[in-house]
Amino acid sequence: MIRVPGRPVGHLPDAWRTCVGTGRIELALRRDYQDSLALIQREIGFRYIRGHGLLSDGMGVHRPYEREGTRHVHHSFTYVDQVIDAYLALGIRPFLELGFMPSDLASGEQTVFWWRGNVTPPRSHREWANLVRATIRHLVDRYGLDEVRTWPIEVWNEPNLPDFWEKADEQAYHRLYEVTAGAVKEVDAALQVGGPAISPGADEWLDRFAEYTQRHDVPVDFVSKHAYTSGPAQHVPFGSYQTLAPAEDLLKQFATPRERLKDTRLAGLPVHITEFNSSYCPDNPVHDTAFNAAYLAPVLAAGGDHADSFSYWTFSDVFEEAGVPTALFHGGFGLLTHRQVKKPTYHLYAFMARMGPDLLARGDDHLVTRHPDGRVTVLAWAPVDPSGETPGPDRHRLRLHLPMRPGEAFVRRSTVDEEHGNARTAWQRMGSPRSPDGHQIDVLHEAAEPARRHLRLPAEDGRVDLDLTLARHEVTLVEVSPVRDEAPEWADDGRLLGRDPR
Repeated sequence: MIRVPGRPVGHLPDAWRTCVGTGRIELALRRDYQDSLALIQREIGFRYIRGHGLLSDGMGVHRPYEREGTRHVHHSFTYVDQVIDAYLALGIRPFLELGFMPSDLASGEQTVFWWRGNVTPPRSHREWANLVRATIRHLVDRYGLDEVRTWPIEVWNEPNLPDFWEKADEQAYHRLYEVTAGAVKEVDAALQVGGPAISPGADEWLDRFAEYTQRHDVPVDFVSKHAYTSGPAQHVPFGSYQTLAPAEDLLKQFATPRERLKDTRLAGLPVHITEFNSSYCPDNPVHDTAFNAAYLAPVLAAGGDHADSFSYWTFSDVFEEAGVPTALFHGGFGLLTHRQVKKPTYHLYAFMARMGPDLLARGDDHLVTRHPDGRVTVLAWAPVDPSGETPGPDRHRLRLHLPMRPGEAFVRRSTVDEEHGNARTAWQRMGSPRSPDGHQIDVLHEAAEPARRHLRLPAEDGRVDLDLTLARHEVTLVEVSPVRDEAPEWADDGRLLGRDPR
């Protein structure tokens, strides 16, 4: 039995919901995308959203033209305005990622993703700087300087990978960052700009980024990187499988920037993990499973110790990096499928959103908080085996001795595991339909909701004993509140059929 202290031991950081990822931001023009984001915001409530492609051709910002034999550039923000208006209307701000390269400004033709984002340097840094300045100035004019100052501005995406930055040319990235940061600061010195947005396995880029920006006196307001724990992809048609490192490896990756930069000019800056997940593959079915929720639970519980934000990649399967989804459950990164069916990891986030601000206890398999109204909330998860060598334990027991005023306690338990709150299980049992009909979708939405149970427990000597048995890959939320019994004294369920039991 674990005795949970009655006094808070700290404040529960909410770095886990500072930001969430999305596909290319052009998708925000779609109604189904906006509906999915509205659902996420009602039940979870992220503060920022980050996606690719703000300056890619699909957004139509960079519009060169020729007049009287001279080349000119027109900057159009029609789609940018529609996207950001939609975000702000849903209570979420943009975490701006500046990329990819407009094809008419690009020095080459290399692209990434199904939608062909150009990943080559600009053929004119002057014209790129003009594009950045014009974009940021427009945003300031439309939304106000005080508002845009709250939006982090990140330069590019994973330049250490040749897929995302031609030849992974580090010197070329440093030059791009310097020009971009300078253009941003010309608009307003208080705007936040940062990078280098590197993928896992390239931490030495952080060291050289710090050296370059110090040597050239380049502004940096935050440091960003990504974190994943998956190995090389094992491809199958329309899918992939990967090995996974233990989830604690994500926390180690979160901690890397502060550790490596502690003796540099960038020490003490905010650290944003602008992408994280188990797998980096958008077609890995692990994202759809209860395993993924239980695997990531300790990361959400402790990630705020190491980073100012860590952004789940992504909120929806309306994503399309590798093409249009081939089935409802195709492994997409999202917390929601493209038909707004909730996945187990969605519920992990929704459970976290119901935790209280005062941290009472945190262990390897649980988190305990308290709300100002006296409710005690427990998030618990079953351990997983990321090696894949075993399915993980059938049962996991957790016993807690919780603080509660004397009397009785009302207990509400919400559960997600292999059988409950798991639409993928129901989908597989109905034959894994590629395009479920209306009735099947209704069934899947129903199956996606957590199982819920209610009971009353005695609270003696200011304590209530909570004995939980968790199933394999279960994540559970338990809310415990004091009972104020207002039933009239003549109420007697023993007489429901009119018989007096005395």
